[in-house]
Amino acid sequence: MFALALRTACAYTHPVILSTRDVSGEITSGCGTFIVINRDGYILTAAHVLRPYNLAKDHEKERGAYEEEVRRIRSDHKMNAKQKARAIKQLPYNPKWICNSSFWWSRDGVSVKTFAIDQQADLAVGKLEPYDEKWNAQYPTFRNPSNPPEPGDFLCRLGFPLHKIKPIFHEDTNAFELPPETFPIPFFPKEGMYTREAQIVDLKTSRIVKFIEMSTPGLRGQSGGPILDSQGRICAMQSQTGFHPMGFSPKVIRGNREVEEHQFLGTGLGTHVDEIVRLFKTVGISYDLST
Repeated sequence: MFALALRTACAYTHPVILSTRDVSGEITSGCGTFIVINRDGYILTAAHVLRPYNLAKDHEKERGAYEEEVRRIRSDHKMNAKQKARAIKQLPYNPKWICNSSFWWSRDGVSVKTFAIDQQADLAVGKLEPYDEKWNAQYPTFRNPSNPPEPGDFLCRLGFPLHKIKPIFHEDTNAFELPPETFPIPFFPKEGMYTREAQIVDLKTSRIVKFIEMSTPGLRGQSGGPILDSQGRICAMQSQTGFHPMGFSPKVIRGNREVEEHQFLGTGLGTHVDEIVRLFKTVGISYDLST
């Protein structure tokens, strides 16, 4: 049903790898998905994919404040060595402060300098620099919001889950390296039925943002990827998973104890194409819209 649609989508859907290193030396990584929108190199991804970058900036400020206070204490001539050590020990210190971070946008030497972000809709738009339009054989068509899918239609999300990535950090160059076994990073499609339109309300502004709900949850690594109809048109962007209590809790045996196990139904939420198009218009980005 989705073979042709996925063949087209694979041309403009790519993985982004996020690597971080904290002050304790621990290295972590994750994978998300992004869509190349047009021949100018503009991309679309989920705003929450950028959280490590934003967190790193917050941590940089916190570490700077800590280091400045350490310098102040060490230069205080009214304190002896023991008093200084005690004062420094009492300062707030987080071994999980991020000190190095990197985004790999599916190609070496490419970066995104700035993003236009809609946090409530979980959308982020930026531009790959440098960019060559020949890097993508095809570009997406977004489904016209005036002709949305209907409950019962089957849709398919595309992304890059179920893949382990273990980057290496080189302190001499202050850079991450993705080892050869990282590649290739395989696509993974996951279909589901469109169940209903979901709405999220900002209580401060009363703004209502539309999402589409699917009968299956997305997988970690598919965030930022396209949700397609059978014709290959993008109907939404994979955003998050919703969990709905099913109203019963069967008793199960765990070890020597009997416990109640609460049951939940996982559904997928994708940012509605209406919200995507709205952001494109706000930023002034060209895109292809179906009739």
